[in-house]
Amino acid sequence: MIARAWMVPAALVTSVMAGQADAQDPIRTLLITGENNHNWRYTSRYHKDTLEATGRFTVDITDAPAETLAAPGKAASYQLFVIDFNGNKRWGDAAESGFLKAVEGGAGVVIIHAANNAFGWPRPKDASGDQPWVEYEKMVGLLWREGTGHGSFHNFDVKVVDKEHPITRGLPDLAKHPDELYHKLVNMHNSPYHLLAEAYSNTESGGSGKSEPMALTLAYGKGRIFHTPLGHVWEGSDDQKASIADPQFKVLLSRGAEWAATGEVTLGTSWEEHGAHNTLSPDEKAAGWKLLFDGAAAQFRGFKKDKLPDGWRAANGMLMLVPGLGAGDIVTVDQYQDFEFACNWKVAPGGNSGIMYRCTEDKTYPWETGPEMQILDNAGHQDGKKKQTSAGALYDLLPCQYDVARPAGEWNHAMIRVKGTRIEHWLNGFKVVECDLASDEYKKAHAASKWVKMPDFATRAKGFIALQDHGDEVFFRDIKVRELK
Repeated sequence: MIARAWMVPAALVTSVMAGQADAQDPIRTLLITGENNHNWRYTSRYHKDTLEATGRFTVDITDAPAETLAAPGKAASYQLFVIDFNGNKRWGDAAESGFLKAVEGGAGVVIIHAANNAFGWPRPKDASGDQPWVEYEKMVGLLWREGTGHGSFHNFDVKVVDKEHPITRGLPDLAKHPDELYHKLVNMHNSPYHLLAEAYSNTESGGSGKSEPMALTLAYGKGRIFHTPLGHVWEGSDDQKASIADPQFKVLLSRGAEWAATGEVTLGTSWEEHGAHNTLSPDEKAAGWKLLFDGAAAQFRGFKKDKLPDGWRAANGMLMLVPGLGAGDIVTVDQYQDFEFACNWKVAPGGNSGIMYRCTEDKTYPWETGPEMQILDNAGHQDGKKKQTSAGALYDLLPCQYDVARPAGEWNHAMIRVKGTRIEHWLNGFKVVECDLASDEYKKAHAASKWVKMPDFATRAKGFIALQDHGDEVFFRDIKVRELK
């Protein structure tokens, strides 16, 4: 189901209860991350997109909670905190007191997976160093502490045990959810909690042989807490990204978050996306962004052609390549010198494509002159095994620095910034490539690459932006550009 999510037509992806969502102000949310023994760069930005796709939340992210929450009045400005943080170092009195005061006053909290590991474990044997944050432990309830563990990552069913709670009312059991199953979580302070869902931890996978809590609620002052130990993604594991890509998990997280913030749930019980695409906000227009695809018409043409080839089609709000029609690469109508280019892209399983820039038409192919930001299903394509050719990389030159590429069928946010000889690639919220074409680092990488045989590669000061036909199904939306003066 997850691997084939790319086949769902975007026209069918509309929000249940959209009228209710539109009628309410978005829930002001702060997602707290920046330290975790898991792949927090991936999970934090993915959770943000999951929540915002419902149309019910507006999400800010802090990678430095000790600094952010210490600012006077900052914590009080949010209705909801989503915690994707796992570190032992305390945030400091100002940040912690602001956070606790906001929750005691009624702000909601969502605890995801290893956030129940945070603060005070292993516990210090003496008074030296940071002491455990007891109030946080009381808020979380069930903690990863001495004696806790998990078996292997595997598919398992999550059974809803309270079918009347607002979060789980009407919600079916999660079937064959792919994840890590925590067992023997510890309630160190006897925090009263309400169990919503559980999963059987079988001994064959290395589990406890008992049913273990997978979703629960607690109270802290007037604040409502939703806690799920689900959502494991390890650094460098493409397979484990399925845990939070599972539509069943997205539904549980979104409904739990809405309840924590408001005490009610208006979101539906199946995963549906809400929101407009292929538009520019007033701020984007003021900043000079230009839309290159409005959902129907694309400001592209075939490379060395005067119109868009038939193999590139606008459908369901996406610009998509239909393989097998010999469409070829396409380029922007205009040329750009210094610019920022942004888009969302996704590929079918095993898919490969790319975004090339400063391409000129005096050669046979765009890639003979234009550097490329790689588009790829890392897990399903052999190029994903090498960082220099993985998604986000400056293809065959410089690696993608962080493991933030999303699986086949999932939308990725890409941004390319080019000014003079300096290049930046951004993928899903992180700068993954930064280089200067005049630097020794680049010259060394170029000398070791296949581009050394192409004397005009990356030499143009101005050119077209190209989308590649690599023979695989690929989709684009929200395509825009702005020139840098």
